[in-house]
Amino acid sequence: MNAFLFLTPFIRRSVNRVILIGHLTADPEIRSTKSGKAVASFSIATNYDTTSDGEKKQYVDFHRIIAWGKLAEIAEKWLKKGMGVYVEGRLHNNKFEKDGQKRVITEVVLDSLNILKWGKGEGGAEEVNVADPEEK
Repeated sequence: MNAFLFLTPFIRRSVNRVILIGHLTADPEIRSTKSGKAVASFSIATNYDTTSDGEKKQYVDFHRIIAWGKLAEIAEKWLKKGMGVYVEGRLHNNKFEKDGQKRVITEVVLDSLNILKWGKGEGGAEEVNVADPEEK
C-alpha cells in the first residue's frame, strides 16, 4: 500500500498540544475581563543539559502560561513561586504593537494543571491533581 494514500486522511488534521514540567518563576497574576471572567498568567522555567566538547552546560527556558475561568481561580489559590507543576495546553501567538513595532508573544493556554511535590532523595514526583479538566 502506498504510504501517501494511507496518510491522506490525516494530512488535513493538525495538533497543537503542549506538555511542560517545570517550576513557577513567580506567583500567578490574576485579573478579570470586562465581562468578569478570571484570567491568570504565570511563567514556568524548564531546564535541560547538553554536553559539548566534554563540557556540560545547563540551559533554562521560560514559558508564559495563561489560565482562564476556574483554572485561573485555582492557579491563584494554589500556586506559589518555586512550585513544581505539570501543565498541558495549546500554543497561542499573542500579537500586539508596542512603540510602533509589531510583536508576538507565544503563550501556553492552559487546559490541565497538576502540582508536583518532589521529596528529598526521591527520583520521581508525586502528582496532585487540583484541576479536573472535565470541570471547565
